[in-house]
Amino acid sequence: MNLTRRQFNTTIATAAAAQALLSLGCTGSAAAAGSDELVSLSLSEAAAKIRSGALTSSQLTEACLARIEVYGPKLDAFITVAKAQALAQAKQLDAEQKAGRLRGPLHGVPIVIKDNIDTAELRTTGGSALFEDRVPKEDAPVVARLKAAGAIIIAKTNLQEFAMGGGETSYWGPARNPWALDHNTGGSSSGSGAAIAALLAYGALGTDTGGSVRMPASYCGIVGLKPTYGLVPIRGIMPLTLSLDHCGPMTRTVEDNALMLGIMAGYDKLDITSVEHMKEDYLAQLAQPLNGLRLGLPVGYFDDLNPEVEKASNDAIALLGKLSAGLKDCTLPGITSLGSLGTLGETLAWHEDYFKNAPAKYMLPERRRLETVSAANAKATDYIRAKWQLESLRRTVDDAFTDFDLVVMPTQRILPPVLDDLIKRAHDPKPADPKVTSNCAPFDVFGLPAVSIPCGFSKSGLPIGLMIAGPRFSEGKVLALAQAYEKATQWHTRRPPLTPTTVKPPVVTG
Repeated sequence: MNLTRRQFNTTIATAAAAQALLSLGCTGSAAAAGSDELVSLSLSEAAAKIRSGALTSSQLTEACLARIEVYGPKLDAFITVAKAQALAQAKQLDAEQKAGRLRGPLHGVPIVIKDNIDTAELRTTGGSALFEDRVPKEDAPVVARLKAAGAIIIAKTNLQEFAMGGGETSYWGPARNPWALDHNTGGSSSGSGAAIAALLAYGALGTDTGGSVRMPASYCGIVGLKPTYGLVPIRGIMPLTLSLDHCGPMTRTVEDNALMLGIMAGYDKLDITSVEHMKEDYLAQLAQPLNGLRLGLPVGYFDDLNPEVEKASNDAIALLGKLSAGLKDCTLPGITSLGSLGTLGETLAWHEDYFKNAPAKYMLPERRRLETVSAANAKATDYIRAKWQLESLRRTVDDAFTDFDLVVMPTQRILPPVLDDLIKRAHDPKPADPKVTSNCAPFDVFGLPAVSIPCGFSKSGLPIGLMIAGPRFSEGKVLALAQAYEKATQWHTRRPPLTPTTVKPPVVTG
C-alpha cells in the first residue's frame, strides 16, 4: 500500500521509527545511534556493504523509512512513500545477494525519484492536482536503468508544480529546507534536495531546465549534476521545455554522483532529445590528474553576489586554483536572444489540452504562467528562429573553451530565501523582479555539463554552492575537479540540525 503525504502525516512518527529500529535488533538510544549510522552512509558505502554482506538491503530500507516517518512530514519532501513495495523489493534483493546474484552496482540501495518522472505502478503527479491519481504503466528509461542496477525506489519526491518554478508552489505544499524549515530548498527538484540533505535516501533524481537540480543542491548543501544535453534520456519525464530539459543525479558525495551517472547515461532511440555517445567510466575518471587544468572565471557571473556567497565562493575558487594550473577571467557566449524559447510554444504544447479541459486543477502561479503563454500567441516562425539559434549556439559553444578547460562560479548569487517571501511573490500579479539570482540557466541553454557542490555556509547556517562546468561531454573532468575540492574540504560532511522535536513553522498560502 502506498502512503501519501497526507496519510503518513497522521501516523505516530516516533512509534513507526521505533518499530523499524527494533527490526534491526536495536533498542533505545542504541537504536537511534544505529539508525543514524546507517542513513549517514554514502550511496557508494551502502552499496559496498550490501555487496560484502556486511549489511542487508532490508536494514538500509527500514532505516530510511523510519527516518522518513519522522522527518518526511516536517520537510514535506515526499508525495508518495512506497513502503510496502520497497520492503518487498529489499527482501527479494537480499535473497538474491545471499544466492550470489547481484543485479548491478546499486543492488539493494534505496533511492528516491522526483515526481515528474514516471515510475511503473507508483503514482507520478507532477506536483499537481491534475494528476493526483495518475499511475504510469511503465518506468521512464532512466528509472528502468537504476532499477536494473538494483536500486530500490522508496519514494517520489515533492516538486514545484510541473517543474515551473523555484520550489515554492506544489499541490502538496512547498518542500522545506532541512537547514532552516522556513527557507526555500530551491527548485523545482525541491523534495529531492531536501531528502538527500536530511539523510532520507542515498541518492535522488532531479530534472533541470533552468537550474532545477543545481539550485536545490546549492541551497541544501549537496551535490547535483546537470549532464550534457541528451546524455541522459528524458523520455517518460513530464516536459517543461523539451529543448532545455535535463535529468541528473543528486547525492551527498561526488563519487555517488559519478556512480549514478554511469548507470543513467546512454542512448535511447525513442527519445528525440537523446544523443549517441560512447560509454564512459565516470568513477575511473575521478582519479585523473588535475594539475594541468586551466580554470576560467566567466565575466558577469560574479555580479550582485550576496557578501557571504562572495566570500565562500572566493575562498573555494582560491583553493581550486591551487589544485589546478591556475585561474583566469574568461567570457562565455550571451544567451539573451534565447531567453523566451520556453514561452514560444514548448511548454504550452504539452499542457495545452490539459489546461483547456481543467484549468482549475493548476495552482494559481502556474495557471497564470500558462495563461500568459497562451495569450502571447507567439508565431511559429519566431519559435523556429529561436530553435535555430539554440542549435547553432550548442554546436559552437565549445569553441569558447580555448585557453581554459573548465569554468567555476557561485551556483546561486543569493542565500536560500524565506519561503513566505517566495510564496507571496509567486501570487503577486505584478511582474517578478528581473534581478538575476542564479548562474544556472545559461548552462541549460548551452547544454553543457555543470555540477553544484557545497562550498560553505552563511553565518546563519545556510548552505552555499559552487558550480563547475565544462564543454560537452566533459562530465569526467567536471566531477574529478569537484571531488578534488570535496576531498580538500569538509563542507559535505556537515548535516542539518534536525531533531524529532524540530518545530515545523507555518507558511503563508498565497
